[in-house]
Amino acid sequence: MQDCSRRAMMGVMAVAGAGMALPAFTRVAIAADPVIPAATIAARRNAPVVPKKVNRLFNLRPQVMEPNDLQFSPDGKLWVLDQKDPNKVFTIDPANGQVLAGVQTECIHGSGITYGDGAWFLTSTKVLTGKPSTLKVDPKTGATLKKWETPGWGIYGAYTRRERKPGDLPLESGGHGVKWAGKDKYWMAVPASGKLFLMNAEEGTVARSIQAPTVRTHGIALDGDHIWCVGSDEAEIYRLRMSDGGIVGRIVLDKANDPSVHGLDIHDGVLWYCDANKGWVCNLT
Repeated sequence: MQDCSRRAMMGVMAVAGAGMALPAFTRVAIAADPVIPAATIAARRNAPVVPKKVNRLFNLRPQVMEPNDLQFSPDGKLWVLDQKDPNKVFTIDPANGQVLAGVQTECIHGSGITYGDGAWFLTSTKVLTGKPSTLKVDPKTGATLKKWETPGWGIYGAYTRRERKPGDLPLESGGHGVKWAGKDKYWMAVPASGKLFLMNAEEGTVARSIQAPTVRTHGIALDGDHIWCVGSDEAEIYRLRMSDGGIVGRIVLDKANDPSVHGLDIHDGVLWYCDANKGWVCNLT
C-alpha cells in the first residue's frame, strides 16, 4: 500500500464507517500526502550546493498568464505551457520573449510539457471529469491524439486539509514536470506518489521509478545520466542520479526575492525555469 497521511486515511475510514457514500474524489484517489524517507530528507539537506545566479530574462504577462512549464523545441524556440484553463501552449522567441504563436489544447491546470515522437506530451494535472491524465497532443492543432491515466495521482500537501467546494476543480493532482528520455520513454514527476516515473510513452505504463527528493516536485530537466528536479516549496532544484534517485547536488534560490521556480528545461547546458505566479522566465548561470 502506498504511504498515506494519517489524517486523510482516518477521514475516509470515518465516513465509510458511518455508512455514508464516499465522494467520488475520495473513492478514486490512490495516493495521499506521500511520506519522504528520512534518509532522503537528510541527503537533500546535506547535498552540496551548486552556485548559480538567477537571471530574469523576460516576463510573459499578459499574453501568457501562468507559465507553468517549458520545453525547447527542435528548432531552438521555447514552448511554454500556460496553466490558465483550458491550457494553451505558446511558442516563444527565447532571445527576447516575443510570443510567436499559441495553440489551444484540452489540458487542464497543466504542469508539464515535453516533445517526442513528433508530439507534445502534456500532464493534465487536473481534469473536469475522469482522472488526472497525460495527453499526447498534435503540436499543429492541439488535438489530443492519445490519453492515459497518470500513475500515482492523488491528494497531497495542503490539499489534504481542504474541502472541495461546488465549482472547484478536483482536489486530486496528477503529473507535473515531464521530459522526453528517448527510446519511446519519458520521465514524469507525480507529487502525490512521492516518485519520479520513467514511462513507456505509447502505453502510458511505468517502466520504473525513483524516489522523489521532496513532496512538491515540479519541473524536471534531463542532464546526461542525471535529472534536475524542482522542489517548489523549498525553492531548490535537486540533481538526482537517474539510476537510483540519489541526491548529488542542489541549487538554492532566494525564496524571498527570486521568481518562484515551477517549470524547468535545460538548453546548451544552461537551466531555464518559469514562474507561474508572476510570469517570469529565467535562466541560471
